[in-house]
Amino acid sequence: MRHSVIITKIDIYRFSIPMVPFTIATGTMDHAQNVFIRVHTDAGFYGVGECSAFPMIVGETQDTCLIMAKEFAGLWIGKDALDIEARLQQLHSFTSGNTTIKSAFDMALYDIAAKHAALPLYRFLGGEKRVVESDITIGIASPEMMAEKAIAFKKSGANILKVKLGKDAAGDIERVKQIREAVGEGLEIRIDANQGWSFDDAVFALQAIGQYHIAFCEQPMRTWYDDRLPELIKLSPVKIMADESVYNHHDARKQINSGSCAYINIKMAKSGGIFEAKQIHDLAAAKGIACMMGGMLESRIALSLKLHFVYASPNIKFYDMDTCMLGHLVDPCIGGVTYDGYKLNIADQPGIGADADEAFLEGCEKFTA
Repeated sequence: MRHSVIITKIDIYRFSIPMVPFTIATGTMDHAQNVFIRVHTDAGFYGVGECSAFPMIVGETQDTCLIMAKEFAGLWIGKDALDIEARLQQLHSFTSGNTTIKSAFDMALYDIAAKHAALPLYRFLGGEKRVVESDITIGIASPEMMAEKAIAFKKSGANILKVKLGKDAAGDIERVKQIREAVGEGLEIRIDANQGWSFDDAVFALQAIGQYHIAFCEQPMRTWYDDRLPELIKLSPVKIMADESVYNHHDARKQINSGSCAYINIKMAKSGGIFEAKQIHDLAAAKGIACMMGGMLESRIALSLKLHFVYASPNIKFYDMDTCMLGHLVDPCIGGVTYDGYKLNIADQPGIGADADEAFLEGCEKFTA
């Protein structure tokens, strides 16, 4: 087997996916601002990567991702794709942050490494398949509209609802009340405030919402109130999950050691990809803090990577992997994840097992390095 796989060129695509407008506390998106890359090698195969820019959360736009992708590509030409740590360190040494676009490059490296080993990525990572059932997300709207959406999801077979909140605390209480009354007690309800509440609003909302049997609340407050999370946890009947408060394993360590969360949401767009996500996962596992696999608005390409990672990450207990169900009007992926209702599966192809549809790529702006 070859001991090195040299990167020869990198194709970068503006990968915009039209979608039904989707609203959270920080804004509304009418298309997925994604970037897709192919990292070509001298071994006769390429690795694919995809990221989804969510500027209101991570601070990167599709345009910033494209600019940085061109910079990153120039660093990697002629380098060994199998030395994953060294390739990623090149990116970190070049620029801090920019975790969204870094995640696409990380993904491509892992795709190459698994293809080189002739293994599905989850097996390359030492994992095995298990049942993975996603929640389904209800965007912010009137309480009545959200309750109607909840009923529709229940009829479609959903067992777990994720409810977006964070606009106004009193209205949010009414939203949860109407949703719980609409679906009954059989469905699990998770809530996500997306940093929308102040400390006082969070206390008010969570104490009132607790009676509706909520599994957990993601990121109730802006990250600059992280120092008040231990206080909030003492006052809240609802468990708290850290999302925007944890980008990397150092953030995870601080959150866990300060008693600031019960759970952690791992997202590739925050961690910069699998390499850092695994460190978050392993640290949380050692501390008894269960994790969730989350995401932005990725297509089934990046979703496939996430499923492989879940299979290799036993401490991921919650699955928020519905991004492709949230109104994507086009599916630009071939191969990859399949849905059976709200359960996910993937065929045992080498690597990630997903790629972009050539017909879709023809309509995308392309850059090559």
